[in-house]
Amino acid sequence: MASTSVFQPQSKHSIKRSWWKESTVYQIYPASFKDSDGDGWGDIPGIISKLDYVKSLGVDIVWLSPILQSPQQDMGYDISDYMDIDDLYGTMADHDALIKGLHDRGMKYVLDLVVNHSSDQHPWFQQSRSSKDNPYRDWYIWRPAKHDESGNRVPPNNWESAFSGSVWEWDETTQEYYLHLFATGQPDLNWENPKVVEAVHKIIRFWLDRGVDGFRMDVINFISKEPGLPDGKITKPGFLQSGVEHFACGPRLHEYLQGIGKIIREYDAFSVGEMPGVTDTKEILKGVGQDRGELAMAFNFDIVDIDHAPEGKWIPRQFTLSRLKEIVQKWQTFMLDNGGWNAIYMENHDQSRTISRYCSDAPEYRTLSAKLLASHLALQSGTLFVYQGQEWAQKNVPRDWDLSHYKDIEVINHWKTILHDHPDDKALQERTKKQYWLIGRDNARTPIQWNANDRYAGWTTSDPSKKPWMEIHPDYKTWHAEAAVADPDSAFHYWRKLLALRKKEVDTLVYGRFQMLDMQHEDVCAYVRTSDDGRRALIIGNWKEEIVHWTVPKDVASLLSEENILPDFKNYKEETLFKTQGGVTTITLRPYETVLAIG
Repeated sequence: MASTSVFQPQSKHSIKRSWWKESTVYQIYPASFKDSDGDGWGDIPGIISKLDYVKSLGVDIVWLSPILQSPQQDMGYDISDYMDIDDLYGTMADHDALIKGLHDRGMKYVLDLVVNHSSDQHPWFQQSRSSKDNPYRDWYIWRPAKHDESGNRVPPNNWESAFSGSVWEWDETTQEYYLHLFATGQPDLNWENPKVVEAVHKIIRFWLDRGVDGFRMDVINFISKEPGLPDGKITKPGFLQSGVEHFACGPRLHEYLQGIGKIIREYDAFSVGEMPGVTDTKEILKGVGQDRGELAMAFNFDIVDIDHAPEGKWIPRQFTLSRLKEIVQKWQTFMLDNGGWNAIYMENHDQSRTISRYCSDAPEYRTLSAKLLASHLALQSGTLFVYQGQEWAQKNVPRDWDLSHYKDIEVINHWKTILHDHPDDKALQERTKKQYWLIGRDNARTPIQWNANDRYAGWTTSDPSKKPWMEIHPDYKTWHAEAAVADPDSAFHYWRKLLALRKKEVDTLVYGRFQMLDMQHEDVCAYVRTSDDGRRALIIGNWKEEIVHWTVPKDVASLLSEENILPDFKNYKEETLFKTQGGVTTITLRPYETVLAIG
């Protein structure tokens, strides 16, 4: 049933305008973007060679996933030297050239900052684990063992690692446990120690002084833990529990974020924080409110967790469009009404490909789905994030890939746990593998397919002894970036036009008010953006693989006129069908059809 009015009362907050609010960020996963030297691993010179391609899309900022020194236990999110580039990616001179190349093209550069944890190979941790009286001991979180009724050693609490197993690893040298919320090779830094805070501030200044324009801050809301590290609440069978309520937004988080924010403001730089485990709007607003002096914006996880069961991400939950609309409405209106700001994304290095996850990656629907999702995302309020390959409709890994193709530590560790705990439950194993395909991180990490002509899709040399670190998607002969650039009707050019439209219609599409329509409809997602001077944009999309007839709310039906519908932002060449009878307007939407009207 259509909503009766799209203009609900809103407590309008004056939004301060900033360059980064009007920007689009393009995320690069360096290992998979472009290999320049034929070693099978993407690198900085490879990225530099494709900067004109990135610029042609119309983005303003480029964010690189970690490229600092690392043993690569978790693809660079385990840093062993915060002030040097990993040899796999190049040199500091290469990095300086990258910054210059971006700045020369009018783009800014964001570095991934991972300071909740380091690598266990970092000299700080090597010192910390060497003895209990080492000066670096308190740079990490150490605890003595507990013991059960039988005298067996057990971890200090029941928290479960994001990568399976306990967050506590026993260290034989000093006979204590250290905390790692992620892999065993990623020990958590102790932010209660002022020397850790001072060291992080030094790292931030180091990179800003070298020309970096800002930071994406990995799981930054985990840096403050609840004192005493109490057990997590029991939500599932067994000893291990999430515990996220004790570390997602600890008592000193905002103190730490204000310290970081003070430095970043000195440089007029950019910051976006990754904030998993937080759904409370007021809590995130503390970190991103425009008068708080902390983060510019944050990634929240409501949408990307939408198909995860409460018990964990590998247990499926049905995606529903009504739930998606509820989440979008919640965050769009709350931030605009309260002086916060959203980071708008649906894909990144930790998420699967949206056309496979939410729509259809079948050949006949692949580009239609990509354009539908692009319109849905790009016309919301917030700073927009586009992930490499998203712009030309990359899809998930093949459904028939067995687990030998997967590289992600999260999947590998989880599969070991499944085989250990449920060796004979074949039905569970099959359901789990389907979930790996649907939402697993490897879906986002296949090397970029640049063309159809080379053995490895133009990504690296054709030397068969130097295969890419991860297998190229086998559809590269027909789906690749070169073909997308050459085809004016491709998803690439649709994205390019959308980004240009955001800049042209900034008052409406960036800063305008937001209202979702027909919240309970499970096939159509439609919303309205309204500028202060009354200019309106109506975005409509059919998320189903079938024809849908949708009743347009009366308040916006007048927007569906020939002069207002923008032909460049339809994903069907044929005319969209709509009729008005008895004062009621109905639009007929083909599978994955999207329509945009502005007037």
